[in-house]
Amino acid sequence: MSFNEWFNKRFPADKMMREHLTEYFAPKNFNFWYFFGSLALMVLVLQIVTGVLLAMNYKPDAELAFASVEYIMRDVWGGWFVRYMHSTGASFFFIVIYLHMFRGLLYGSYKNPRELVWIFGMVIYIAMMATAFFGYLLPWGQMSYWGAQVIVNLFETLPIIGGALSEWIRGDYVISDITLNRFYAFHYLIPFILVALVVLHIIALHETGSNNPDGVEIKKGPKGNRWSKDAPADGIPFHPYYTVKDLLGVVVFLVFFFAVVFFFPEMGGYFIEAPNFEPANPLKTPEHIAPVWYFTPYYAILRAVPSFAGTQVWGVLAMGAAIVLFFFLPWLDRSPVKSVRYKGPSTKVFLAIFVVTFLVLGWLGTEAPSVELTAMAQFLTVVYFLFFLLMPCYSGTGDNLGFSGFLLFVIGLLMSLGLFYLLWGETPDLSTAMKWFYTLVTIAILFFLGVKPGWIRADAIKPVPERVTG
Repeated sequence: MSFNEWFNKRFPADKMMREHLTEYFAPKNFNFWYFFGSLALMVLVLQIVTGVLLAMNYKPDAELAFASVEYIMRDVWGGWFVRYMHSTGASFFFIVIYLHMFRGLLYGSYKNPRELVWIFGMVIYIAMMATAFFGYLLPWGQMSYWGAQVIVNLFETLPIIGGALSEWIRGDYVISDITLNRFYAFHYLIPFILVALVVLHIIALHETGSNNPDGVEIKKGPKGNRWSKDAPADGIPFHPYYTVKDLLGVVVFLVFFFAVVFFFPEMGGYFIEAPNFEPANPLKTPEHIAPVWYFTPYYAILRAVPSFAGTQVWGVLAMGAAIVLFFFLPWLDRSPVKSVRYKGPSTKVFLAIFVVTFLVLGWLGTEAPSVELTAMAQFLTVVYFLFFLLMPCYSGTGDNLGFSGFLLFVIGLLMSLGLFYLLWGETPDLSTAMKWFYTLVTIAILFFLGVKPGWIRADAIKPVPERVTG
């Protein structure tokens, strides 16, 4: 008996290889956007490996943490390289994930039968955000300390449980040594939970089959191809065809990645902020406290919502809702087609508006607040939510809205009225021209893209081919 036979009788290595690589039949027409799933897996492995190497020399102690990072950078052989790979990898991880999510929006990867694939992906996204948040404190620099202080204090705004919850997160009344130890433990643990979530994500994906740029299912019964008589006619084995293709994507990615690691590791303060090169000082507040760039769109939404009834909880709820809404995309999108290629102009316009909105909100989250920027953030926050809340309207075909879609539109309308109140009643320093601009654009989005008088606006979808290939 060969070693391979002996091993496979005890562990199904060959079976797993067949099911997930050599006999997993993927569509023939994957394009550039399908690189980012495999790149995300590669960066996750990179982050775990570099994180373990850093943990060998890092001291989770308020007196020693900053000095231990300096020790890694200056005295550990190759320490600077590992540290910059880890910090750069965190930002590149989010870049890849955001592009991966955008691919899902483009081609309807969240729609039936892949709802669970999308939900697992969103849980991965939240776990990533938690990991990044806990890791943000570990360098024990000025921005790490004060950024964590601000974010943890957000939980205090929650009614009844807020005070106890924020104390539990910190383990103390303020950010202290015990907070650092607690965050270090969570930052080390969650990536391994991430690995488990990624496995579930891939298993769910391989059960339903991959989507493709046309949004046309290839798994409609065995039609046979050159590799197997039981395979779909327009599918090809993932290995070696897409593993080789993904290797090209990995090479291109690593060129950009190491260019940043070697030449621009701070990336102008977006990847590593300048105050983080100073040790944490509880008695000295930085001039402008802002989270790392991948949190800034939600931070801008948080700041855009004013206090009401003596509490700031509304901004925290809006920030949470901005993330939670992604979970409901499979049910908010009423379009009978998946891919943006065959959707009508309403969906394409709204998707373009959403991308610009998300990017500008990210920029606003890095800037110090002002009257003009706050008004812009409030307007874009409403546009952000309208993308989701009007989706049953602009993605439908005129006859499938239902009461739930109508209710969402009413909520969107009320949000827009709230924006008009903030513009005209709460911001006297904003110019009248800007007030009219935001007002008219919001009305246009509501009534020209969401509805037309008396009826739901039908999205003029195009005919979809039956199969990916002829």
